[in-house]
Amino acid sequence: MAIIVNLDIMLARRKVSSKELAEAVGITAQNLSILKTGKAKAIRFSTLEAICTFLACQPGDILEYRPDGEAPATQGG
Repeated sequence: MAIIVNLDIMLARRKVSSKELAEAVGITAQNLSILKTGKAKAIRFSTLEAICTFLACQPGDILEYRPDGEAPATQGG
């Protein structure tokens, strides 16, 4: 899939557990897991907004578009 979910990265940067985020956002841990693994087919804007508010980040910090077959962007520079 061309949309990559980098939620684990943001959770690690903010030192927040998946359980803590799920409770704060009002979704089940199972649904958060589906989102984190990239298996979700959609996300509601209200859920994305709640995640970004809680993690103090932008949607682009969580979601990345990468054409199929393209190597991941490297960190640093």
